[in-house]
Amino acid sequence: MADELHEECGVIGIYRMDETRNAAPLVYYGLYALQHRGQESAGIAANNHGSIELRKGLGLVGEVFRGDALNLAGNIAIGHVRYSTAGDQSVRSAQPLAAICRLGELALAHNGNLVNAESLREMLTDEGAIFHSTTDSESILNLICQHGTRGIESGIRNAMSLIKGAYVLVLTIGDKLIGVRDPYGLHPMCIGKLTKEEGYVLASETCALEALDAEFVRDVQPGEIVIIDREGLHALEPSHLSRKNLCVFELVYFARPDSIVDGVSVYDFRRRCGMKLAGQRKIDADVVMAVPDSGIPAAIGYAEASGIPYGEGLIKNKYMGRTFILPDQEQRDAAVRIKLATIKHNIEGKRLVLIDDSIVRGTTLRRIVKLLRDEGAKEIHVCAASPEVRYSCYFGIDTPHREKLIAVQKSPEEICEYLGADSVTYLSEESLRDVCGEDLYCKACFDGKYPMEVPVSGGEVSDNRA
Repeated sequence: MADELHEECGVIGIYRMDETRNAAPLVYYGLYALQHRGQESAGIAANNHGSIELRKGLGLVGEVFRGDALNLAGNIAIGHVRYSTAGDQSVRSAQPLAAICRLGELALAHNGNLVNAESLREMLTDEGAIFHSTTDSESILNLICQHGTRGIESGIRNAMSLIKGAYVLVLTIGDKLIGVRDPYGLHPMCIGKLTKEEGYVLASETCALEALDAEFVRDVQPGEIVIIDREGLHALEPSHLSRKNLCVFELVYFARPDSIVDGVSVYDFRRRCGMKLAGQRKIDADVVMAVPDSGIPAAIGYAEASGIPYGEGLIKNKYMGRTFILPDQEQRDAAVRIKLATIKHNIEGKRLVLIDDSIVRGTTLRRIVKLLRDEGAKEIHVCAASPEVRYSCYFGIDTPHREKLIAVQKSPEEICEYLGADSVTYLSEESLRDVCGEDLYCKACFDGKYPMEVPVSGGEVSDNRA
């Protein structure tokens, strides 16, 4: 995605049945596989017979865990990679978070965003809770500790009755590894089984299971609490009304293309979006090319359906993260050239169809179009493999305020002129529905139909629910 949308984080938990074997090294490899979900901080909490040892820091997984940093004892461990959509960007808000409660030592990692975070924090502060960070995840930790007098399960259930929004949680306490998915299933979580030994994995995406040579068991269901202990794997049925509303951007952009999310191949989903795009409007062009990396499957699908050959024109520098941000225009223009190299042979004198997964602000895409013009492109037809982003997200995706969304600011003709393109085509909402199949997705950023009440300006809430 040229405009660099970010989802808050990725989480993983490992339970090795052999209590003499440490889980932290496996969590480390799993976090590497989930690095695309967060590049701001990384952390691992290991549980050694109920005693929690925590290490975390700012930076990539390989930067945070060097030398003896992985010497964490315990057959249970959880991990987290973060891109902040709520809270500050200091190590204080890096996860996992840990606390000591009546039940023992507890560590928690969270993916998502709460829509009632402010009111929860005020309530907990009034009740005497002390906060060490600004992340909404700390409110979840406090609620579980506060309500866990009758056991960790009741603490989690009571917390779930109070928190509203998107959350996938991995926790460890005592001899347990626990996974929790919110009642709407807005973000994914899967269960895997280690194949070379006895043990289980909880992870944001199946690509983490592949990295660990773990066998996919199933997805955690919306509203479900999954508990792994010495007796194995068991689940608590959802106690709240649950209806899956998976964030469609998980498939459009966030998830790795080799992942399977709630039974859907991410690669095939994007390829089919590209095929649908090709059927919406005939464009005479010489080459179909992608804004790498998430635009590649859609571009391949577009080429397949249109008969226009697919060709590489932009090569991404793999050593630069998604969060490469510079303060002024001159530096940002230079950054595009550093991050994206061009293959002039495939560009010069050619009529291009340029596929990106979405257009949010349009600022980076505009610089990419200029880069292709400078390399001699004859025509550039921009196609987005998703509809116009017209509404903000409140569930963990860092979309700008509505007034900063280009589809809100400008008409289609003005967007085309701003980007410097010859034409701009979006995937229609009807085409997206065809690709999605059953209506089990949150598409609020496109249609404004949120699965729950969300905050709007002035402290009010919007109840334009699907």
